[in-house]
Amino acid sequence: MKQAMTPEEIKKQKPYLDWSLTEKEYNYIADRLLGRLPNYTETGLFAAMWSEHCSYKKSKPVLRLFPNKNARVLQGPGEGAGVVDIDDGQEVVFKAESHNHPTTVEPYQGAATGVGGILRDIFSMGGLAQ
Repeated sequence: MKQAMTPEEIKKQKPYLDWSLTEKEYNYIADRLLGRLPNYTETGLFAAMWSEHCSYKKSKPVLRLFPNKNARVLQGPGEGAGVVDIDDGQEVVFKAESHNHPTTVEPYQGAATGVGGILRDIFSMGGLAQ
């Protein structure tokens, strides 16, 4: 059975860069969170949990630019879809997937959960898909 890379080999060879962890993030994990070099499993877990799919690290800053509180926003960001008043007693329920797939979690086949999640969130807010 092949042995996993040692923490020293991970630091030197930097496989975490292929797993979507930046060098800055890796150093933060080692220096600030753990106080030591992470082992192979820990590095992989951080990479998966800090991936775009799980943490939205690239899309959150962009999404924060959208208005989410004003007289027309009836339901802002949260677990469900957004609801906006468009006058005449009508409202629009909408949802945008904030990350693409394939993801770091499943880099080759993709995680086809985006569309299902969007529809679920729209329906849970009382919207109809049209």
